[in-house]
Amino acid sequence: FARPLRANGEPYRGINILLLWMASATNGFEHDRFMTYRQAQELGGQVRKGEQGTLIVKYGTITRAEPSSDGASDDEERQIPFLKSYSVFNVSQIEGLPEEFHVRPEAQPQEDRMAAVDAFIAKTQARIVHGGSRACYVPALDLIRMPPFAAFSSSQSFYSTTLHELTHWTGASHRLDRLETADKRKASYHFEELVAEMTACFLCCDLQITAEVREESASYLASWLAVMRQDRRMIFRAASKAQAAADYLHTLQDDTAA
Repeated sequence: FARPLRANGEPYRGINILLLWMASATNGFEHDRFMTYRQAQELGGQVRKGEQGTLIVKYGTITRAEPSSDGASDDEERQIPFLKSYSVFNVSQIEGLPEEFHVRPEAQPQEDRMAAVDAFIAKTQARIVHGGSRACYVPALDLIRMPPFAAFSSSQSFYSTTLHELTHWTGASHRLDRLETADKRKASYHFEELVAEMTACFLCCDLQITAEVREESASYLASWLAVMRQDRRMIFRAASKAQAAADYLHTLQDDTAA
């Protein structure tokens, strides 16, 4: 799936990407753009009778003044996070929209897409050493180890794995300071793997390549489910960290933030 888009063409972010991907997979939506009922009406469209919207969320913070702890000074401002839900509809559920909403962009030739991915990876200036049979990020050396290109079943598999390891690279203490442990018995290890898988998927969409299932994904999935049963907010935090990692790697492409 491509990155889901808002009515104005702006890409959705974080957990909403996952929610809209799941809706597209479940319902077979043909388009990537979603909008609220009101936005559809403002554009001259009408949601077809009987269509069900997809629940997504808006998250942010509000500032609230609270009495100071000493009672003598001015009120203190406190940032309070909030999360609220609302429904959106896919373009394929709406009638009467302008034709521009139904036009699908043409994909670049595969050779051009692969060249773009090579350029994206090179511009991060991450140290990548090719050889061996295992893909991993080594924090002590601040380098990524990747098996040779020929060891992968496809170019997509090679690139999606590289993007996964690049995400771990972003977690170093002098970058996004996200990495906590390499102990597979710890929940934080499995959290980091979930972040890396999400980020790789986000970036594959941005770069127009297909993210392929990794050999270890099945075992990862079991561990993610176990951790999420204990902490149901983890998926929201992981999506937020994944978005931050993707944004960070985009900022390394030029002087403009993604």
